[in-house]
Amino acid sequence: MVRKAAGGASGRGQGARRPEVRLPPLEPHDGSELEPDGDYDGLEFREADFGGQDGGGATFMDCALTGCALDETRLHHARLLDSVLTGIRGVGTDLAESTWRDVELVDARLGGVQLHGAVLERVLIRGGKIDYLNLRKARLKDVVFEGCVLVEPDFGAARLERVEFVDCVLKGADLTAATLTDVDLRHAAELDIARGVDRLAGAVISPSQLLDLAPVFAAALGVRVDGGPGPGAS
Repeated sequence: MVRKAAGGASGRGQGARRPEVRLPPLEPHDGSELEPDGDYDGLEFREADFGGQDGGGATFMDCALTGCALDETRLHHARLLDSVLTGIRGVGTDLAESTWRDVELVDARLGGVQLHGAVLERVLIRGGKIDYLNLRKARLKDVVFEGCVLVEPDFGAARLERVEFVDCVLKGADLTAATLTDVDLRHAAELDIARGVDRLAGAVISPSQLLDLAPVFAAALGVRVDGGPGPGAS
């Protein structure tokens, strides 16, 4: 189930579709370690410590992960479907080339998480803080970042379609070689783009954001801004 967010990124286009995850009655996980290519269906993982474990290629469908630790956890090529992740935490979590569809990630505390080459479709990332999020060459479609803090997120060469940033903070974002389509940045609480400002075609920003980004635009165009006296000044 999905619902469409109000408004569109360009005022004319379609807004991002948010997931509406309705979990069935869940069975508690038995506490065993993650297994590569494991199949987890209709399970609740609560306060589990998966630090250093290998769940590469595993599938999580109709699952709830609450308060779980994912330090250095390997989830390369994992599939997360129709699931809710709440209060997860970890450093160096490997989710490269994973697939996320109809997922809610709430109040996460993550650092250096690897999502390069991942595919995210109908995903809501709400609250929490993610440092050094690596989304290089990822594909994001119908993704909403809401009320979260992203420190130096890397969207290098990623493709973003119908992505919205609502009441969230972006610090030092890297958009180098990214492709944006119907990306709505107007409601970001803070917008700081370190690299790739020239890739903002396909995005919409507010007038105040345009003023804030003016020095970055000028630098990208090679324009030198000098407030000193003009020619002929005594």
